Amino acid sequence: MPHVIVKLYPGRSDAQKRELSEAIARAVMDSVGSAERSISVSVEDVSPDDWQARVYEPEIAGRPDILFKKPGYGRLAEKS
Repeated sequence: MPHVIVKLYPGRSDAQKRELSEAIARAVMDSVGSAERSISVSVEDVSPDDWQARVYEPEIAGRPDILFKKPGYGRLAEKS
């Protein structure tokens, strides 16, 4: 605990995903004081064609109560 899930468009190398995961882990350690051994990070590629249905609607627009950083696109951006 904590576990962070990053979803992004395909195209990044495994090395880029590892670098991102390490940066996220450092940020979690600095922000909330978790030990490195307790942090896990997964990276999931989601095609642009699937983004709206698999990510935006259910996880971003569909869960505003737990969304602490809104994207600058979509209907949530229009409300800002």
